[in-house]
Amino acid sequence: MKQLLLSFYLLVLSACGQLENKTHINESEKLNNIINQYHAFQQVLSPFNHPEERGNNAKLPDLSPQTLLINHQRAQDIHHQLLAIDDELLNQNEQINWSVLRYTLKNKIDNYLNKEHYMPLTAESGFHSSISRINTRTAFKTEQNYRDYLARMSALPLYFSQQMAWMDLGIKEGITQPQVVLLGFEDSIKAFIKDDVLESGYYRPFIQMPAHIEPELQQQLRGQAKQVIKEKVMASYQRFYDYMVKRYQPNARKNIAASSLPNGHAYYQNRVEHYTTLKITADDVHQIGLTEVARIRAEMQSIITQVGHQGDFASFIDFLRTDPQFYATTPEDLLKEAAYIAKKMDAQLPKLFGTLPRTPYGVIAVPANIAPKYTTGRYAGPSRDDQPGYYWVNTYRLDRRPLYVLPALTLHEAVPGHHLQGSIAREMSDVPKFRNSTYISAFGEGWGLYAEFLGIEVGLYQDAYSNFGRLTYEMWRACRLVVDTGMHHQGWSREQAMSFLAENTALSLHNVRTEIDRYISWPGQALSYKIGELTIKSLRQKTEQALGVNFDLRNFHDELLKNGSMPLSMLEEVIYQYIARETGRIKD
Repeated sequence: MKQLLLSFYLLVLSACGQLENKTHINESEKLNNIINQYHAFQQVLSPFNHPEERGNNAKLPDLSPQTLLINHQRAQDIHHQLLAIDDELLNQNEQINWSVLRYTLKNKIDNYLNKEHYMPLTAESGFHSSISRINTRTAFKTEQNYRDYLARMSALPLYFSQQMAWMDLGIKEGITQPQVVLLGFEDSIKAFIKDDVLESGYYRPFIQMPAHIEPELQQQLRGQAKQVIKEKVMASYQRFYDYMVKRYQPNARKNIAASSLPNGHAYYQNRVEHYTTLKITADDVHQIGLTEVARIRAEMQSIITQVGHQGDFASFIDFLRTDPQFYATTPEDLLKEAAYIAKKMDAQLPKLFGTLPRTPYGVIAVPANIAPKYTTGRYAGPSRDDQPGYYWVNTYRLDRRPLYVLPALTLHEAVPGHHLQGSIAREMSDVPKFRNSTYISAFGEGWGLYAEFLGIEVGLYQDAYSNFGRLTYEMWRACRLVVDTGMHHQGWSREQAMSFLAENTALSLHNVRTEIDRYISWPGQALSYKIGELTIKSLRQKTEQALGVNFDLRNFHDELLKNGSMPLSMLEEVIYQYIARETGRIKD
């Protein structure tokens, strides 16, 4: 009898195991089918997503109301299918796929419902500057490459008209950028308008053409390019310039807060949750910011004491902002210093990572046509696998670009920050294609800020001033939590936010203004950095405590980055599973 019961028990266990395995396979198959649907959807979403000669390479995105509605409905359908999957039955890699895809689709849906397409610009830049980089999306090796590019430039008038039509709807419904952040914005448009088309960036691919293209054909293509740029490209930019000055700026909203938009409070909360990837309120974020500001301020004060400064915090900041020793005298000097710091950090990477990417990067100036209102530096990843990444350094107004913050900026934008993290993600194999190109701000910007901290561990901050520069950058990100929520949720004025940022950091006053205008025009995005960094530091602390002397920093960093960008809740689960695996390995 006992033997019979044991056999029955084993049979039940086996059946349950088979059922569980079958259930996992079913959910896994559903997810793979949804991912395939999403990839097909992505290919039709924009011609940039599916390059093909004589086809998409000759087209620009269609922004007509009908197309945007169809794309929105398709995103909703795929998202609905995704939510029907029980993600707890998936393995870890599948759960990451599910989590990243859910986040991505939800944002596409939210952006449409929030009417983000009514505001295709921020204080820094707009569609007119991003579309100018279409010449980087083609290799220009064949005659057809050039003819496709000519067709693409010829499509710019319609593209600009569609964008301005949406902006007109924004004016009618009160969904515009605030007037105050648009002061001088027209200059970024005017920079593209050239009397001599040979000076236009759009003409650059025709300057040096492949030798195998016959000289006569080269001249023919150049002649067509000059005509298209003059009649289509320059005309489009001139029309947009006139529209901006005569129509958009005069009718832009006066209130800076996202809460002043239609359904504004719900909209801002939506952006808070999107950019932090967490269920967190604006008030909670504000309080976290105030706590971090107080902590960092104490560390900054200790450095002021260390260097023997006799005045107060404000006088030390004034000293940093005005003393010539802290500023480069030529753009070339600033770029050389940035490149030197980057190269020094390159040599330290093997101490911090077991896996390094193959993609190289360069150091260049922020394009002059956007530099005046642009942030102090940024990373621009490659759009093709035959291109490098670029660390952009803003060389406009050198007296506003202090050298003491350059180490922190370089680590954030180049290595071990955005270039390293983004390149590892792009080079991932055996993952769905969308994972290679997904960028989630809380993960990526959190990693960038954490990368600044890693400079301490490899001795990159070699004097008190560069360490103060690191702290002022950390303080900058902490202040973002306060001023972003302050302006968009708590009724702060632009002046109040500028004062708070200026009084707590050593940022130049020019940077303070451009940064505050950036946060006004891009609600919630500035919250990503500190929230992400705090999460990564917390996960590191938990891992160190759990593994003790067996903690391996290189291994931990590899685990953080090897799966690419993901929501912070998913990252926490990945690291918790890593801790469990390592703990088990140590016991064995």
